[in-house]
Amino acid sequence: MSDLPEIRQAAQRPALDPRPLEKRIGLVILATDHTSEPDFRRMVASERVGVYVARIPYANPTTPENLRKMQPALTAGTRLILPDEELDAICYSCTSASVVIGDAEIEAAIGAAKPGAPVVTPPAAAIRGMNALGVRRISLLTPYTVETTRPMASYFAGHGFDLASVTCLGFDDDRDMARIPHQAIVEAAKAAIAPDAEALFISCTALRAAHVAAEIEAAIGRPVVTSNQATAWNCMRLCGDETARPEWGRLMTLGLAQPQ
Repeated sequence: MSDLPEIRQAAQRPALDPRPLEKRIGLVILATDHTSEPDFRRMVASERVGVYVARIPYANPTTPENLRKMQPALTAGTRLILPDEELDAICYSCTSASVVIGDAEIEAAIGAAKPGAPVVTPPAAAIRGMNALGVRRISLLTPYTVETTRPMASYFAGHGFDLASVTCLGFDDDRDMARIPHQAIVEAAKAAIAPDAEALFISCTALRAAHVAAEIEAAIGRPVVTSNQATAWNCMRLCGDETARPEWGRLMTLGLAQPQ
């Protein structure tokens, strides 16, 4: 080791930027999630916006009982995302668990780790999206079982939406939901939309529906809101990113605050 040159410390350290990236979005996802992280990387992450991910324990099957079991892990999971640093938005990326646990309870659990950061859940983001689109009568498509779809339907009805139809595909494992082919999602969506529905909501962050939202809109002639598309849109707008991204669906061309 005697041939090493002398290591000299520079006389002056470089000045630091305020942050490595201007905006920070925290993403809390299931341990089994295959879809949320890639979707946020495609739709949200940029040279200006960073997406920082934490995974929390989850065990299939996807039932209301198992979904509720995630609640105690939310605070600890959120705390692992850039500890002691502020986030500009935090998304808990599970639609069905958000419905079962409740938006307010999720906000409280995440807020205990990151006080003051805006919290986004997929169903709440979907409601904001449908309000931005100006629609009230909707069709609902989920990959879940009837048991897990029922609370989802009740959630939207409870928030004042008129459900024209509700369709589920009968899956109970989110890893299988992530394997449903794009074209199968398109065909399921075309079959699920009611003639008098103003829009279609496709639930589930595991489902690769954001990829084909624009294609479905072209096929059915009405707006499509998906879980990951809605949360990505909501988080981007909270970070001040107003870029129109029509390739991800009509919602991605709108601002967060729109007249209802």
